[in-house]
Amino acid sequence: MHRFKELKVWKKSRAFCKHIYEITSLFPESEKFGLVNQLRRASVSIPSNIAEGTSRKSNKDFSRFLEIAIGSCYEVETQLLIANDLGYINKKSLQLVLEDLEAIIKMTSKFKSTLK
Repeated sequence: MHRFKELKVWKKSRAFCKHIYEITSLFPESEKFGLVNQLRRASVSIPSNIAEGTSRKSNKDFSRFLEIAIGSCYEVETQLLIANDLGYINKKSLQLVLEDLEAIIKMTSKFKSTLK
């Protein structure tokens, strides 16, 4: 069994989640129950699924939770692109946050491949 608090990918995804909260705090109030809520929930899902997966007894089960975390990453990416389309996040900020997200996806994928 892995200790999630020691995993670099969990730490990075937790910091990413905080960043999403900071970014979305600048979105219009009218998006509070729209994109803000969706982005925050999806970003929280990333470290949460990594943590939950560590409690599983088999690598196959843990791998499934990592796959869900990766899915949440792509959900966040889509929502960030929509936020950019709507003018809620500028291209420079978008690029930086997407670079962090890509790093999390790569780390999670690589870690997942070691579980087989």
